[in-house]
Amino acid sequence: MYSLDINFLKDRPNYQKNTSKKPGIKFPTGNLTPLYVGVALGICFPAAAVGGLWWLQAKVVESEQKIAQLDEENKKLDTEIGNINKIKEETNKVKGETQALVSVFDQIRPWSAMLQDLRDRIPAKVQIENIKQIASTAPVAGQPAGNPAGGIEIVGMARSFNDVNDFLLSLQQSRFLKSSESKIVTADLVDAPVQPAAVNAKEGKKIPPLRVVKYTIQSSLSDVPASELIRELEQKGTVGLVARIRSMQQTGVIAK
Repeated sequence: MYSLDINFLKDRPNYQKNTSKKPGIKFPTGNLTPLYVGVALGICFPAAAVGGLWWLQAKVVESEQKIAQLDEENKKLDTEIGNINKIKEETNKVKGETQALVSVFDQIRPWSAMLQDLRDRIPAKVQIENIKQIASTAPVAGQPAGNPAGGIEIVGMARSFNDVNDFLLSLQQSRFLKSSESKIVTADLVDAPVQPAAVNAKEGKKIPPLRVVKYTIQSSLSDVPASELIRELEQKGTVGLVARIRSMQQTGVIAK
């Protein structure tokens, strides 16, 4: 025989409430693109921030290395600049000393050339007794400095005052002397040191004493550089000085 096993408890409302399924996690349905975009942005922004921070740190380290390298190069350059300035100072010092030496050398006036120039210019009726060099005078306050080369003084005798004037004019044309400072200091009529016989034997007349002009001429030496007097120096036979000047011109120490 079959028996029926019927459970009426399941039909009761209380039992149905207790036996109902518990709610679980529900996933959204539909279009999930905004969700994916949000997740991607949430991951990308922190990653970008971390990457940017790492990049900045790398740049800072690189910049510090460049700064250190530039500081080292700057120190080397400062040292080299100091050496260059030192060399420039030494070069300028040597140039100054050389220029000073050249200036002195360029003011040389060989006495042999000057005496030959005087012999070529002296008139026939003029004699020279003595020639001496005059030292340059000390500069006076408020006045231009004198010629450092000094000057010369010529003492002698001439047949007449006109002969003395002719001699002065001839000296003023010399490039070894300053024409503006050549002048006659004294010119006096005196008895000649050697006199003719006092009495003419044929006529028996007394001959008056012979009179001459004793003169003193002073002039300053020219300040024209010797390098500009090469022609005159060659004409007066000063070969050695001319050769040295031309050698200096070739090396550039003296301008041509």
